[in-house]
Amino acid sequence: MNDFAERLISWQREHGRHDLPWQGGHDPYRIWLSEIMLQQTQVDTVIPYYARFLARFPDVASLAAAPVEEVMALWSGLGYYARARNLHRAAQAIVDEHGGAFPPSAAEIAELPGIGRSTAAAIAAFAYGERAAILDGNVKRVLCRIFGVEGFPGDKAVENRLWALAESLLPTHGIGRYIQAQMDLGATLCTRGKPACERCPFAGDCVARRENRVGELPTPRPKKTVPRRSARYAVILHQDAVLLERRPPAGIWGGLLSLPEIPAEIPARLADTSAWARSHFGFDAVEAHALGALTHTFTHFVLDMQPVLLRPGTGTRSCARDGDALQWVPLSALDEAALPTPVRRILDALAAPNLFTG
Repeated sequence: MNDFAERLISWQREHGRHDLPWQGGHDPYRIWLSEIMLQQTQVDTVIPYYARFLARFPDVASLAAAPVEEVMALWSGLGYYARARNLHRAAQAIVDEHGGAFPPSAAEIAELPGIGRSTAAAIAAFAYGERAAILDGNVKRVLCRIFGVEGFPGDKAVENRLWALAESLLPTHGIGRYIQAQMDLGATLCTRGKPACERCPFAGDCVARRENRVGELPTPRPKKTVPRRSARYAVILHQDAVLLERRPPAGIWGGLLSLPEIPAEIPARLADTSAWARSHFGFDAVEAHALGALTHTFTHFVLDMQPVLLRPGTGTRSCARDGDALQWVPLSALDEAALPTPVRRILDALAAPNLFTG
């Protein structure tokens, strides 16, 4: 299809997205921020986070200088928290290793923490006009359907075929609009479910449509049994504050504040949980109540969460362990705290227990 890029660019001019807050400029910092936030996250969800983030960190220097805890707090609720940690690390690398100037090529950008080949190419194309192919989820779906590419795109051999195809389709000029057009087509027409094939500029050439295989391409990930885990969490309330614990940098919810996890070896009986809290935190006495359970789905497993409400006796607010890992957070400050979404749901449900039932 020799005119693929030309037709796609023409479609984008008339039907693409032109009013997104990160469009219309060539600031690599703003483009980078938007590309990282948009990974595995819908545009409508990203827009308010993007605005708040820029208001607090208007440039790479301010982001690099901020405590990572503040970065995580602004990211709270957006999910995939490794993105925020890598964003902070990359900002520091730009300041320390590049004199505060964003790297000028896709190859150099890809060396920064948390930036892969496709994201680096998108940043370089939008900011510098570099002629580089991208291969995000939207583009993979578009290419697999239009050109009839078989096999799961996550397989290395299939991915290599898609990269070669993507590079062969690059236009000589107008790379930024072309890259945006690829993203727009996948996000607005060639969607995962219920694609609007009748409005697609390639409706007459699409292999998947011609062979009635739109629902089959891209080839789905081979099915695997998703593991299920369970854990209990201590909701420790005292006066006007809740006791939270900073998670380790690696692992789920890395760097966020969370509820202390009750060790699996502690029996689930409330009396045993109370005894654990007294010995572990040094409380005088603990009143315990089970709260409603809830389930949270991660990318690779499902977590069944059982919160237990604990109300320690008086004289317990000096509790601390592992330096600053534990901290009392006023209930009035929870909106600004860097909390994982399910932990926030648990704390919100204290005021309205019917918000979740399991």
